Amino acid sequence: MNKKDFYWKLGYLLASGAVFLIDQTTKAWAIRRLRFGGDISVIPNFLNFAYAQNTGVAFSMLDDHGDGGRWGLSVVAFVAATLVLYFFWKTPRSDDRILGALALLLAGILGNVVDRARLGFVIDFIDVQFGSWHYPTFNVADAAICIGAGLLILDLFFSKKNQSTKEKEQKTI
Repeated sequence: MNKKDFYWKLGYLLASGAVFLIDQTTKAWAIRRLRFGGDISVIPNFLNFAYAQNTGVAFSMLDDHGDGGRWGLSVVAFVAATLVLYFFWKTPRSDDRILGALALLLAGILGNVVDRARLGFVIDFIDVQFGSWHYPTFNVADAAICIGAGLLILDLFFSKKNQSTKEKEQKTI
């Protein structure tokens, strides 16, 4: 890897660190402002800030396993973050969508694992609803993970489309 590619990837990691810091800062705000101060309605009947403690994984699944679950989930998250970092360094510099996706995944995974290791639960506070439909409460780290995963899925579709286009071009030659 040349110096320019290294610095470019370092920029992605700095952006990942910024997302991590935004996540941790907003969670600290949620603890101070929402835990005992009550919910805040940002856009009535659509967006609220409401403090929640999630001891499980997404949507509080696996939340009844106590300390064993806490540390088990922390180890799984640490391994996932290590794998994401490994694939990040293996990804070519020219693949911006993948690098961005991996940077977001890394920030989100680390944001939630720090909470789980430090507090025993993950702090969630973003509450979205539309009419009778209510989305589970989430945080900035969760949003980063979802966006990163979405970018990876998009890349799968685009890479298959590009691959099939190249195959068609080769057949016509």
